[in-house]
Amino acid sequence: MSSLEVPATMRAAVYRGIDDVRIETVPVPEIGPGEVLVKIHTCGICGTDLKKIHTGSHSAPRVFGHEMSGTVVKVGEGVEGFAVGDRVMAFHHIPCGECYYCRKQTFAQCETYKKVGTTAGFAPSGGGFAEYIRVMDWIVKRGLVKIPEGVPFEQAAFIEPVNTCFKAIKLLELQPDETVLVIGQGSIGVLLAALAARTGATVLTSDMFPERHAVAAKFGLKHPIDARGDVVAAARNATEGRGADVTLVAVGSDKLIPLAMEATRPGGRVMLFASTQHGEAIFDPAAVCMDEKTLMGSYSASVAIQDEGAQLVLDGYKNGFDLTQLISHRFTLEEAVQGIHLASNPQPDSMKIVIQP
Repeated sequence: MSSLEVPATMRAAVYRGIDDVRIETVPVPEIGPGEVLVKIHTCGICGTDLKKIHTGSHSAPRVFGHEMSGTVVKVGEGVEGFAVGDRVMAFHHIPCGECYYCRKQTFAQCETYKKVGTTAGFAPSGGGFAEYIRVMDWIVKRGLVKIPEGVPFEQAAFIEPVNTCFKAIKLLELQPDETVLVIGQGSIGVLLAALAARTGATVLTSDMFPERHAVAAKFGLKHPIDARGDVVAAARNATEGRGADVTLVAVGSDKLIPLAMEATRPGGRVMLFASTQHGEAIFDPAAVCMDEKTLMGSYSASVAIQDEGAQLVLDGYKNGFDLTQLISHRFTLEEAVQGIHLASNPQPDSMKIVIQP
């Protein structure tokens, strides 16, 4: 085993129960053969982290955070291809590659994928809201990505969320003559819209806040719609009265599903991207049957596009896809509770919020 000097304890934002996250001193995780220890530089706060914190869906204590990048400081026996000092990002889910779901490339349903392979201690839950994380062996083999010199840690922290968005765009098989409506222009909505635009499709972006449209404009998104107005009418006005070919719902509100269905043309597709809470949602079934609209979903990342998605982010920093422009707020680990509160109560000027130990 090789390593830099690592302290015995570290600071972490520990989830202790519903709406209860505390900054505590905890042991630095020990690593075993095939594993590495990574010192976290940047970890984004994701909507799924917030849902876990606010709903109590997971037992306590845990350390969340999975949109992360940092530096390898310890390498276990048998690790190949990585050394102390390497700059990396780590996926927290990697599938087995062999089960029925993997063979069907529905990786997020694989039982191995559902296991979390990165931890800051306690039950593995990502661990990025801490100073150090342990990266387990199956993640090291297939889910640890080197960051080239010249690419900031902040850019690399977007590799996982970009993969999830890229997966949805790939599933839609967009054509250049299609019009896409993206509902919501938070950081994920902007990513979905920017990736959709790269296919040559015309992209309409809907949001309540001019500040968010201003950020979207930095990514070449030129067709903003004020969500306080009639979004359906705007989508139809842009498409000779038909409605959007594709509507992406990038907001976790089931109330927007009927609007998305209405804004989409007969024979079009509606993609739910943020509907991660189980429950009843109402939509018109005749819109699916008679109007032949397809209701789709996309969840989490895909290992099938991992290399392509990572390269898109790593090359993008110098080639017009600078994702650090999406970061609106940076908090130290000691300020992590404030960052989580802001992310949970988004403001017009808040986009991606990151914690930087």
